[in-house]
Amino acid sequence: MANISLGRSICPLALFLLTTLTCGAALAQEAQGQQKENNAFPPLWHLAPGNLEDYPRERNRIVINAWSYLERLGMYKILINSSFSSSTSHQHRDASNILWGLPLQHGWQFETGRLADPTDATTCGHKDGDNLCISVQSWWACMNYYLAVIPFLGALDSGILGELPYEIEILPPDGHRADFCHSIAECRAQAPNVMSAWRDFFKYQMSAAQNSDISAPHLLSEDDALKHMWEAHVYSIVFALPKFQNRLPFLSSSESSFGVAWATAVHFIAATRFPTDQNTTNHFQTGLPPRMLQEGDKAPFIPDFTPVQNRMVYMIETLHKANEKSGGMLLLLWKVAMSTEEQRKIGRSLIELLFSGASFMVPNF
Repeated sequence: MANISLGRSICPLALFLLTTLTCGAALAQEAQGQQKENNAFPPLWHLAPGNLEDYPRERNRIVINAWSYLERLGMYKILINSSFSSSTSHQHRDASNILWGLPLQHGWQFETGRLADPTDATTCGHKDGDNLCISVQSWWACMNYYLAVIPFLGALDSGILGELPYEIEILPPDGHRADFCHSIAECRAQAPNVMSAWRDFFKYQMSAAQNSDISAPHLLSEDDALKHMWEAHVYSIVFALPKFQNRLPFLSSSESSFGVAWATAVHFIAATRFPTDQNTTNHFQTGLPPRMLQEGDKAPFIPDFTPVQNRMVYMIETLHKANEKSGGMLLLLWKVAMSTEEQRKIGRSLIELLFSGASFMVPNF
């Protein structure tokens, strides 16, 4: 009886998610046509440090300012240069790396002004000021810290970056130092689950690559790698979200609502083990809002957004509200539905249909 009941619950869930995730599918080709030719990489990627030696060195320490866009971006660049692919046992830098989702999201935040000081008390992050500065007052920047510095320190802890001749020093921000950890020891103490999850992701990569048969066509399981990566990603979100609630009032009510809804959507996407390689992430991000939401912006009726961007914001917010009203049951059932690889393929297909340009009928329920 329990299985029957669960099945009956998942059927309307699938219909709801089908409607939510695909209502903008027919508009997708428009978004593809508008996609910039030069957005394969995050903004200023070529200027970001690609090796630890590219950072300043003081007192036999490599010093990284995580509140500089280029220096935080450089941490991602080093991770991509040092991690492994599912198609080779060697460290690689190609478009198939599943870590591309992290720097590309960071680049979207930078490009859309989400890393700037939302209080306007400083010019940090503003185009007419210190545009490469990342503001400690920015909700997006603080959330991203736990998806940038912690993965980087987790990689250091795992050994994937090899033996280092110098210690790494992560500079604290000018204020709110206690909101962040700055070393492997500090982060182990303050966010042990997050650190462990990212360290385990990189340890999995190392172990799987070392134990694989070099002649095998696929040396690392992409599904397993995505499982470890998404688990770590979700740990970062779960830890940071309550920690930075006090930054949300600095945003417009529309932007604040979208940010929290986006954090919820990540859980649904993670359950499908959605691929986060360079091409897929770039394609998916064409539907994200191209600027901060302002008071009065109400999707799907924002005049300067494309139809796809309007629908994307609307769908993300609708999904969050539905999950909230269900007391989290919607996400719980979705995770149950995504418990097998075959079901996860279906889940990924629902998301991908948003960008397929397909035209189809959805049952009226």
